[in-house]
Amino acid sequence: MYRFVLTRQWVCLTLIGLALIPAMIKLGFWQFHRHEHRVAQNQLIDANLRAKPVPMTEVTSPGHVVPRADYWRAVTATGTYDSAHEVVVRMRTDNDDKVGFHVLTPLVLADGRVVLVNRGWVAGGDDPRAYPPVPAAPKGEVTVTGRLKADETSGGSGIKDRKGLPDRQVMLINSERQAAYLGKPVLGGYLELTAPVPADGKPEVVAEPDHDSIGPHMAYAIQWWLFTFAVPVGWIVLVRREKRDREAAAAVGTAAGTAASEREPAATA
Repeated sequence: MYRFVLTRQWVCLTLIGLALIPAMIKLGFWQFHRHEHRVAQNQLIDANLRAKPVPMTEVTSPGHVVPRADYWRAVTATGTYDSAHEVVVRMRTDNDDKVGFHVLTPLVLADGRVVLVNRGWVAGGDDPRAYPPVPAAPKGEVTVTGRLKADETSGGSGIKDRKGLPDRQVMLINSERQAAYLGKPVLGGYLELTAPVPADGKPEVVAEPDHDSIGPHMAYAIQWWLFTFAVPVGWIVLVRREKRDREAAAAVGTAAGTAASEREPAATA
């Protein structure tokens, strides 16, 4: 009755279905783990943003690699801006996705160590290779508050570190490279400024990271698992349809044969 499932066509179809089932289960768990990672990251961002700011010198030091647990942690620093060694970071977008620059200004602490402060976004000028118009940093001793961020690398950010850039322009915010440029010890990571906000809003302070949306990953996981169940169900439906079509074809053939045999004696007579 079901011997047709042993034909080459049906064996190939069955093998494809058997290969799809574990692949789709794995894809479902991949999306589920991405969902878990997103939820955990949102919780970390929320907790670190709401935490009481601590001195940046308590959580990092020169050469220190900022761990994920400290990402977006609220930190403070007191010092004097070194505007002479300010640089801009190319190909950065503002809160409306316009491309421009981030302004990276060294803040020299009382002990001579340096905190890199990302003061925010500015638009580029008419010449993309020229240093853009940047509002001057406050003079004298200042206390800044911001989010602790890890040093950027090409591997971690996906940003290619191009060579031969114009003077005082960089692609990545990296404390080790800025330490070599400044000739001073620089605390690992950098401070993404949140306060004080410039009166005229320039540079434009970097927006708070999104930690409300969980993304579509759970929906995708459920979708893949539903596809997994659909494969054997679909196979059964196709088998039954094939059986029904074969039986119908056989019945038509039998009826045609019977009719022919009934006409044959009459023709002989």
